[in-house]
Amino acid sequence: MVCLVLLWAAPAGAREWSEEDFGRLPVPVYTFVPPDEARPAEARTVIGELSTFRPTRGDTFYDIGRYYGLGHNEMVAANPDVDEWIPAQSGADIVLPTEWVLPCCTYEGLVINIPEMRLYYYLPHRAGEPRKVITHPVGLGRTQWRTPQGSFRITEKTVDPTWVIPESIRRERILEKGSSEKLIPGGTPENPLGRYRMRLSLPLYAIHGTNIPWGVGMSVSHGCIRMYPEDIDRLYPKIPVGLTGEFVYQTVKIGERDEHVYVEVHDDVYGQQPGRWRHTVAELESRGLLGLVDEAKLHTAVAEMRGIPVDVSRDDLPLIDPRPEHPRLLAANEIEQNEAYPATDPPTGG
Repeated sequence: MVCLVLLWAAPAGAREWSEEDFGRLPVPVYTFVPPDEARPAEARTVIGELSTFRPTRGDTFYDIGRYYGLGHNEMVAANPDVDEWIPAQSGADIVLPTEWVLPCCTYEGLVINIPEMRLYYYLPHRAGEPRKVITHPVGLGRTQWRTPQGSFRITEKTVDPTWVIPESIRRERILEKGSSEKLIPGGTPENPLGRYRMRLSLPLYAIHGTNIPWGVGMSVSHGCIRMYPEDIDRLYPKIPVGLTGEFVYQTVKIGERDEHVYVEVHDDVYGQQPGRWRHTVAELESRGLLGLVDEAKLHTAVAEMRGIPVDVSRDDLPLIDPRPEHPRLLAANEIEQNEAYPATDPPTGG
């Protein structure tokens, strides 16, 4: 793995990362209030908090992002002027984009927003209880093998799945790598599905792990949804066969929190949503929020396209308290356990 080679060659005193470093942090469970269930001005569809991190020698966007549950695309977009391979060279803090606007407007099951390459799982909800969601970065299909839009359901779950290589992909592998095998056994390092696979009702598509974690936050797959090994490790036991989901394509997401309006803008990875400014204004107008927005702030948010929620509210709206910094890297003896979403559930299915 290229990243490990770079770390091995780093100067003395540099931080060195290993697979054991990842998956230490608990998976946050966020509460939210959908607009259609909120009283006026009480909708809350922005989750998490932006924070900062001071990189040291040996750090890369890949390692920092993976540690904090972020994809490559998110780290690069949030820090456009920083070298992703040697961020310590900037001598300044970098942004950890650990804040998100929820995609509109499905708040049940699984929702995967293609442009931001992120999965949202809405936990089962009982009347009278707060709504809750967890979120993970994903890798998706490259331009020639686009991840499709549309609804789906989970049809099968498998531990250590064998990869039976589709003929179209097999021909590609023969041309590019000279590899002509028809299947790769489950549980082997060469298997791109990783340890867990959840098949979808969309033919040939699945949510699975990966043997190349650096591809999370990139368009590098044949259309399937790749997750960090530690993320699918924890998500897999929670997902029942039959759960419904949806692939959406939202380059612009609009959220509300504390009576403020936020806009989150992403790259149009498949070129399917041109006219981003017009689309943003139309979305705000359709939700009755355009009158609350400062046009100059909105122009900046749309132009910079940093993939983070930007408060575009007029200045005469109530101010939001400053947000705290992200927790520092946890030492081995400081590992926390999230009781609401533990990492130790045994796998199910198969």
